[in-house]
Amino acid sequence: MNFVYALRTIIFYCVYSPTIIIFSVLGCTVGLLIPYRPRQTFITTANAIVLWWLKLACGIKVNVEGLDNVPNKPFVALSKHQSGWETFFLQRTLRPVSTILKKELLKVPFFGWGLAMTRPIAIDRSNPKQALREVLSQGKQRLEEGNNILIFPEGTRIAYGEVGNYSRSGTSLAINTGAPVLPIAHNAGSCWPAHRFVKTPGTIHVIIGKPIESTGRKSKELTDEVKDWIETTIKAL
Repeated sequence: MNFVYALRTIIFYCVYSPTIIIFSVLGCTVGLLIPYRPRQTFITTANAIVLWWLKLACGIKVNVEGLDNVPNKPFVALSKHQSGWETFFLQRTLRPVSTILKKELLKVPFFGWGLAMTRPIAIDRSNPKQALREVLSQGKQRLEEGNNILIFPEGTRIAYGEVGNYSRSGTSLAINTGAPVLPIAHNAGSCWPAHRFVKTPGTIHVIIGKPIESTGRKSKELTDEVKDWIETTIKAL
């Protein structure tokens, strides 16, 4: 069975790789000629294709609950980070969105070039103080422009079933700007494990919680509330 899963994963990447390359190149060329929001919609069409092909090639489906909880004003989304899957899904679902990510990703040929055209907030994780300043300053600017902010508070992909340290940068940004916090839980790591090549069939469950008002809150208190909700929700999946 592992051989079958590996073969299906190879077939998946045979479409995944050229899709990313084509849309990244087009995003860096044709994308320059169109306004930002249509450009992001165009570039993240690659995300939709990847998720569709993942379902066909690897048998990975998705079930989403709570889409009606997404605010109709700019917000700060805090999501569990277990794999590469949620980056594709959330960048497509929450657009217009600026994702907090490590600056090294923008140097990856094709993928990073296209990603740069979506106006992410690239930070240097080796310098936490500077990274926090970038999140607060650029995040405020993006929210004022009408973008949502997507943050993975654990900072990196965490193996399925494990819990990382939750950064307060996302809640600090929300508190400083008055934006609501949108907690998101999922079990993507059960099908697309972190740091592993083979994908396994199954259903990824995504739960979007009710937005949490940030006004008058303390960052630690708010971060702990989000963490408790995400981790408790995941355990119930």
